[in-house]
Amino acid sequence: MHILILGASGRTGRRLLNEALNRGYRVSVLVGHKSSLKAYDRQTIDVHEGTPLNKFTLANAMNGCQAILSTLNISRISYSPWAKLRTSKDFLSSSMEIILELAQEKRIGRIIITTAWGVAETKKDIPFWFRWLINKSNLRYSYRDHERQEELLRQSGINWTVVRPAGQIDSEKEKQVQITLNNSPKPSLRVSRKNVALFMLDVLENNLYRRECPVISEK
Repeated sequence: MHILILGASGRTGRRLLNEALNRGYRVSVLVGHKSSLKAYDRQTIDVHEGTPLNKFTLANAMNGCQAILSTLNISRISYSPWAKLRTSKDFLSSSMEIILELAQEKRIGRIIITTAWGVAETKKDIPFWFRWLINKSNLRYSYRDHERQEELLRQSGINWTVVRPAGQIDSEKEKQVQITLNNSPKPSLRVSRKNVALFMLDVLENNLYRRECPVISEK
């Protein structure tokens, strides 16, 4: 299968790219700077440079693809929750509007994205201190726009899955994951980025969680 990965230069996106290549997918990526993927053999991936806000660039990246997997997020100048935004406050929803328009034109029938545990109706389920952090810091912009792009997917006729990870950590260990729907069972507080990537590919390969928003955490 030929897939497009958006966000491939990010911490979760790099792991998704690695695992997709390990599983033998033909992969296209759209990144802001080709140099961010200089460690990869360019012969194994089709690299496009630009932003998903550019319809022409995104259309070229989507050519021939059968599915889109996205780990895009609103980026900040550092990992601090209070750091200034690098992207616009509506980067995710604006990108999703273009993605959905082009997906219909190019007959791409599957979209799988990551948002976060704490988006939309799951905000009431996260710990109090985490809700406070989201409300008081610049994390709020990501969570608000994640909710907007989820709603755009719900309004579309496409076969989508929204993966909502718990707090993502850098770990290369493969662990058993717990899937939560409607806050049952209650999620744990973290999940590795590698396990998020593996889960996204499993969802794609087995056509799981169609038009659903599973929360994923580690047991």
